[in-house]
Amino acid sequence: MKLENITDIFFDLDHTLWDFEKNSDLAFQTIFKNHQLPVAIDDFLVHYPSVNKKYWALFREDKITHDELRYLRLKETFTLNEVSVSDEVIAAIAQEYIELLPSSHHLYEGTLDILNYLKPKYNLHIITNGLHEVQAKKLTSSKIAHYFVSVTDSESTGAKKPNPTIFNHALSINGLKAEKALMIGDCIEADVRGAIHVGMKAIHFDEFFDATHQDAIIINKLAELKNYL
Repeated sequence: MKLENITDIFFDLDHTLWDFEKNSDLAFQTIFKNHQLPVAIDDFLVHYPSVNKKYWALFREDKITHDELRYLRLKETFTLNEVSVSDEVIAAIAQEYIELLPSSHHLYEGTLDILNYLKPKYNLHIITNGLHEVQAKKLTSSKIAHYFVSVTDSESTGAKKPNPTIFNHALSINGLKAEKALMIGDCIEADVRGAIHVGMKAIHFDEFFDATHQDAIIINKLAELKNYL
């Protein structure tokens, strides 16, 4: 079933096109080489993804600041590994992580293929809750910036998905009506329901095969977008 009357497609970046977990692991591998930390990297990485996801949800809901996000996700991961690391070391690691992370360039399987498939047919865009400079570096390092007509980030907009403000801003700067736009992302609340709330269509990218909702089309591989677009 093809989706009709769509002119513009908005992608989330992290966990949708840009492989956050793989790139994050690479950043931590460098950090663990640079610092003598009292925990093995494999043990650290067992806990970090879920802890990071928890604090990103709190950040998205404006319950913590970005500085608190950067500190707390590391602090809790070390605590779960039953090791003590000073605040000074955590601050240094947090800064190094932010500097290293966007320089990695791993994309999800099929990203370039689907962007090349969609580019001649639609205007492509990004809507991301990441920081402006960091997300711009990710797009550049992974060599996909040229695919997108616009990039809307929460830092520049002053609102995070699923807040309607960020979606409406992205639509407005492109002179779009919501019914002509499609959002594709991994987060059911931020990407899918946020987009639907403002009148956009949405597709949920569920790489872990665990989505059970009926809010929108669900795909598990980016290549499946060809079935609908």
